[in-house]
Amino acid sequence: MEYIRRITEADRAAPSSAPSCFLCEAAAYPVDSPEAKERLVLLHDQRGLIVLNRYPYTNGHVLVACGDHVGDLTDLSTQQRGGLMELVALAEATLRIAFNPQGFNVGLNLGRCAGAGLPGHLHAHVVPRWSGDTNFMQTVGEVRVIPDALEHSFEYLSVALGKVGKK
Repeated sequence: MEYIRRITEADRAAPSSAPSCFLCEAAAYPVDSPEAKERLVLLHDQRGLIVLNRYPYTNGHVLVACGDHVGDLTDLSTQQRGGLMELVALAEATLRIAFNPQGFNVGLNLGRCAGAGLPGHLHAHVVPRWSGDTNFMQTVGEVRVIPDALEHSFEYLSVALGKVGKK
């Protein structure tokens, strides 16, 4: 338990603006800039940001992140938690228009042992799902099959986000 507690404390002690945080780097550029597009940023405002996942489980897999480099829900203000959920709902609406999924997985991985690849910057995964969208490739072949290029998914989502904003 002492070893496990030390790991947990080290993850929590992440600096407030870690230079290697891809979400902080993505948030550093205006959303319409070439740098933001290169980082697949769909939206960045006072609530946080929506970014297309560079290593998706399926087409349209996005990350919804807080604007601040904070690792735990309990470290967010009520307003920040509300803003995060507003962006999750916006991501869901955008994905519905862009890809017409039949369902969604929405989740938070809090801490490295829970699957957080970036434990210092809180973010939610919003993953569109379709009946029969699982296959043996990831399990047997250790490879993911994504039927569309990230650039195409980014364009579909950008157009859909514009439509959601006009409703």
